[in-house]
Amino acid sequence: MPFYHKLGSIPPKRHTIFRKDDGSLYHEQLFGTIGFDGMSSLMYHMRPPTVVKEIKGEKNIAPEIGANKNMIMRSFMGYKVLEKNDFLESRVPMLVNSDCYIELAAPKNSMTDYFYKNADADEIIFVHKGQGTLKTQLGNIDFAYGDYLVIPRGMIYQLHFKGDENKLLIVQSFSPVYTPKRYRNWFGQLLEHSPFCERDIRPPHVLETHDEEGDFLVRIKKEDVLYDYVYSNHPFDLIGWDGYNYPYAFSIHDFEPITGRVHQPPPVHQTFETAGFVLCSFVPRLFDYHPDAIPAPYNHSNIDSDEVLYYVDGDFMSRNNIEMGQITLHPAGIPHGPHPGAYERSIGEKETLELAVMVDTFKPLKLTKQALDLEQEDYHKSWIGAK
Repeated sequence: MPFYHKLGSIPPKRHTIFRKDDGSLYHEQLFGTIGFDGMSSLMYHMRPPTVVKEIKGEKNIAPEIGANKNMIMRSFMGYKVLEKNDFLESRVPMLVNSDCYIELAAPKNSMTDYFYKNADADEIIFVHKGQGTLKTQLGNIDFAYGDYLVIPRGMIYQLHFKGDENKLLIVQSFSPVYTPKRYRNWFGQLLEHSPFCERDIRPPHVLETHDEEGDFLVRIKKEDVLYDYVYSNHPFDLIGWDGYNYPYAFSIHDFEPITGRVHQPPPVHQTFETAGFVLCSFVPRLFDYHPDAIPAPYNHSNIDSDEVLYYVDGDFMSRNNIEMGQITLHPAGIPHGPHPGAYERSIGEKETLELAVMVDTFKPLKLTKQALDLEQEDYHKSWIGAK
């Protein structure tokens, strides 16, 4: 959960007169969630943020489901997703349910001729490859390999890349994204045992104020339909803002792993929580230090959740023949565990250099047609030969 932050100029009291140098008023906007009960920020615009000149059209972008129900362990070759010039066109939904969409993207170009707003969902964008700047109404955030970009629903933004080779894992969450509550005290401060703290969270740091009129295309996603709105004022026209509801970056490299004498369960890797899923970070760490410890994870059953692992880098110690960008899906109801040889191979090892992102959903995931096109055949048979 973000802490209080502000940028630019704001009046001393909320909902009071705030004038420009010429005597005209700035335009206040509350940007909030969960009615008036959730996190919010107050924005101060140069011009009204409500002036729509035209609605050009709409496009259905709902995921195409290829398998509505699934009881098979599967794997997908994520790096085979085709590169596309446009950011929105490059987004490929892979696994979806009513709580979240898990997507891949390989955009080549920056967003320079339009702005984007997801009115349905918070977005967690994991940067697997690439670097650049996330530009938003509330300011800019530089990003690079390993960054999570957490963008609250309703935030207008652009991604500006420094190169044309970019690989992104994107999770849309239809409930707000928070830091895990067991890491926070009742004031919201991250506690001493948390694997990260407020110093690791990077809020917007440069506020660009564009006092411009013209035709500004804002593409808005709502209920799986993309609407093209043309506004008369530049979306990034804020003179200042303050509050708790804003985008931020957190690097997977700043996650400090929790280890123990014997193997620790997956919740110690948790990074974000929502009402419908949790997201965990597996990072380089020392192995368990009990003299008889088996570092590889024990066989376990996901009775109440589907487990998705996205492999980022390193040698993932519990899996054989894993490539960068590969995704595995282990559905609820059947046990899974280390691949043949991994259990024994881990004994006596001192550390792992693996890097991966895990999403555990509380509702079953549906497979899209695009995911089935990228599936690695017979993954569910890869435990044959285990003793």
